[in-house]
Amino acid sequence: MNAVLKIFLSMSVSGGLLILALLLGKRFLKDKISRQWQYYIWLVVILRLLLPLEADINLLGKPYQAMEQAGTQAALIQQHPLPNAPGDVSAPAAGLERDWENAIDPAEDLTEARPLRDIGSLLANHIWLLWLTAALGLLIRKITIYQSFIRYIKAGLTPVSDIEILDRLSIAAEQTGIKKPVELCNHPLISSPLLIGFFHPCIVLPGTVISQNDLPYIIMHELTHYKRRDMFYKWLVQVTVCLHWFNPLVHLMSREITKACEFSCDEAVLTKMGCANAQDYGKTLLNAMAAVKSYKENPGAVTLSENKRLLKERLGAIMNFRKKSKMVWLLTGVLTLCIISGASFIGIYPAAAAFNQTPGKSSKTSGLAEAAKTPAQGKTGVFNKDYASQAEQYYEAGSLPLFEMTFPRLDESEQRKWLEKFYADDNAAFFSVAVSELYTDAPLIAELAEKAYKDNEIAIFSILADCMDAAELELWLDRALEDDNWSFQSMLFDKLNMDDEKDAKEKEWDEQQLAEYRAAGVTKDGKKYYYQGQLVNIFLDIRSDGSFYTLDMNAAGTINIKIIRNTDNKITGVAYMTDEEVVELLGDDERDDLQEIAKGRIPRQTR
Repeated sequence: MNAVLKIFLSMSVSGGLLILALLLGKRFLKDKISRQWQYYIWLVVILRLLLPLEADINLLGKPYQAMEQAGTQAALIQQHPLPNAPGDVSAPAAGLERDWENAIDPAEDLTEARPLRDIGSLLANHIWLLWLTAALGLLIRKITIYQSFIRYIKAGLTPVSDIEILDRLSIAAEQTGIKKPVELCNHPLISSPLLIGFFHPCIVLPGTVISQNDLPYIIMHELTHYKRRDMFYKWLVQVTVCLHWFNPLVHLMSREITKACEFSCDEAVLTKMGCANAQDYGKTLLNAMAAVKSYKENPGAVTLSENKRLLKERLGAIMNFRKKSKMVWLLTGVLTLCIISGASFIGIYPAAAAFNQTPGKSSKTSGLAEAAKTPAQGKTGVFNKDYASQAEQYYEAGSLPLFEMTFPRLDESEQRKWLEKFYADDNAAFFSVAVSELYTDAPLIAELAEKAYKDNEIAIFSILADCMDAAELELWLDRALEDDNWSFQSMLFDKLNMDDEKDAKEKEWDEQQLAEYRAAGVTKDGKKYYYQGQLVNIFLDIRSDGSFYTLDMNAAGTINIKIIRNTDNKITGVAYMTDEEVVELLGDDERDDLQEIAKGRIPRQTR
């Protein structure tokens, strides 16, 4: 499954638990705690649903991993049982290794079930496309409906020109603290006042006559919606619903926020205008409800009355409105901290685990790697924790797959010991497997890279370079250029895909090398070497550190020479090669038949 979707699903589960907790708490606290707090506390849930934040210690992070690892391990153990104990590994190791290799190598998996597994794997790896397509489709639909609604409203708008009404609007805006101009218009085809416009607010009044007593409350109600940026809040909720379209609890949360929006706005209006006006404000709400006709709610607009079924509850809340005591505010603060802490503690699937897949491995190989991180289970059902002993047995048996499964379970000191052993033994295969299980920024990688560079172990360094990012590789390339270390330069150019730079450097290096040869009395014509006017048969140039050598053979040549270099790899002279040196270089048979072997062959140069 796509790592992003895996994290997103865990966010949906965590957010769903918070939704259930708030809905349960609402039954006991809705009349005791501020309605505005009940409205804005949902922002904590929305952040939990949208932001992949995770604490070091969380409730669900470990269970998410444990469930996935248990499922993976059960499937793999059923197909390929692991050895019971370290002492049992020597006999079945070779056969078991073949089983794992067959499982990993798709070219050898030719069973009839393979196409079904491939289809299942394809669907699992691309299910995030279905989720994203549905989310985008829902969001586009909501935006399209909102745009059509706004066009419909704007087509019938008539600006209010009554000076007295505009003065009331100006006074209410000043009381609310709104400095930006707010338009006031009429629309004959709506039955309830509403607010539209994110950045250019407009209060739209219905075509029916509004009494002088109701108008101030209507204007204050809509201005309060604008002051609190409720339209942005509502669209944030709509985006959350689209992304979590598969979660019914998120849809329930959206309905609760819609109701809480009106309750909190009523409370804010009464707080501003005073508790003594609660009865008049309630009458305004009743009048607005009485005028409501068949009117389709839109998610982008904010209306005075959005649902007749809420009328009784809203009126009850208005008539019972009282300013909250300091004790209630203290309780509210404590609850807020508890909910925020709970959102963090619930947690999500760890991002590091979701994205911790070795590049270049197939999904099946990644599954084996995940199973490797779970202890092997024997026939007795007891998990074997003697990983160091297992690693020793698997190494002696020469089983790369089993050793790869065990290596991540070793502690850092054991991993260091094995890496140093592979380095000393020049065992590139096991060294490569072990390094691939380390984190990219593991200190061991930097330490071993420094040692390999100083020891001129280019093969080992190349394995370590695969675990480095581009910035670190560029630092090593700068160092190799400064040290004039051509073999490391060439390898690092390849790692960084800098072919043009490598070709330019090779040309520069060849020209420099030919100049050094000429200074020592060796010239080159095409692919032929000459020394003191004689055509060279064997030409040998080996750097003192072994980082580079040139060997050229020409059957028509008459002399064998070698380049002499000092410890700084500077050419100090040219010497004729003795028969013993030729035998050591080529062997008796090749020396005796050198003319016949080399005839017709292009002289070879190796770096």
